[in-house]
Amino acid sequence: MHKSFLVWAALLGALAVVLGAFGAHKLKELVPPETVSTFQTGVTYQFYHVFALLAVGILYAHIPAPQLVWAGRFFLFGILLFSGSLYVLTLLKATETVGLRGIGAITPIGGLLFIAGWVSLLLGILKK
Repeated sequence: MHKSFLVWAALLGALAVVLGAFGAHKLKELVPPETVSTFQTGVTYQFYHVFALLAVGILYAHIPAPQLVWAGRFFLFGILLFSGSLYVLTLLKATETVGLRGIGAITPIGGLLFIAGWVSLLLGILKK
């Protein structure tokens, strides 16, 4: 299981670099500054949790606790829901799409998954 978390961390890390570069160079031509800030928040939290996934993958090789598996899952789905929803909100703003603004309600769920991931990581470490 730990190898899949490491693979996801590598893929999502590369994606975060691409999205960060896009946000820093091109996005400000397409959306207002507050929307660039929203996008950057998604990139930042994606990066933080890529490192968390790396930690889970490495730790699981030494402490194969089920709590670590859950931590990795929570971090993955947290990235998808938290950062992903911020990226979608930015896309909606850039394309002036209406009707899907409620997608922002997903962001806090992703945040809760991040918290659950950190708590699971702690429990997995303490179990040993």
